[in-house]
Amino acid sequence: MKSTLYIVPTPIGNPKDITLRAFEVLKSADLIICEEYKPARRFLSNYEIKSELLAMNEHNEKDERNAIILKILECKNVALISDCGTPVFSDPGQKLLETAIEFGINIITLPGPSSLMTALSGAGIDVDRFYFYGWLPREKDERKRELLELRKRKELIVLMDTPYRLIKILSEIESFFGKNREIILAYELTKPKEYFYRGTVSKIHSDAQKINLKGEFVLLVRNDL
Repeated sequence: MKSTLYIVPTPIGNPKDITLRAFEVLKSADLIICEEYKPARRFLSNYEIKSELLAMNEHNEKDERNAIILKILECKNVALISDCGTPVFSDPGQKLLETAIEFGINIITLPGPSSLMTALSGAGIDVDRFYFYGWLPREKDERKRELLELRKRKELIVLMDTPYRLIKILSEIESFFGKNREIILAYELTKPKEYFYRGTVSKIHSDAQKINLKGEFVLLVRNDL
């Protein structure tokens, strides 16, 4: 039978957020392609899933995708997961998916957890239109150039970054967009400390500094006002 590659979203925080369909696909998969072995094993152990794992991430996707494709062709059902959330979207997998399509592998995508949609649905503002930028560059000058370009966009801007750069990005938004720019910081979504910080970037930045706020987040910048 033709090989099938399932794109399977996984919980972004709360392990109970896995769908019944995702559970069934992962349970029956001959192979699960994961981002990193350690978080994948920890996640799968919650459901006693013991399928074979193969790691593919930003460091090896380009060079190893053909070898991974050959492995997929040997199997009937293969699942692609990321460390959390929906694979491919702001995560590794795009190059693999393109190559899988070229090889005629059947692709089936499952709906499920997404930090983007979770943040937008709880924002409490009009989110019919928004600009998803995602992760800013790490290099200082390139990061500055991108922020200057983003400042020109008159729409809701969605940004993401690593937990340890949360305070840094708030400082940058305050500098480039102005201290009175309204933002919504969707913090630790689906986790016990989940909270939506709403207000000016100056106020939220100040509060974050006081408590040394650090955690997973999605940042909504109200450049549409």
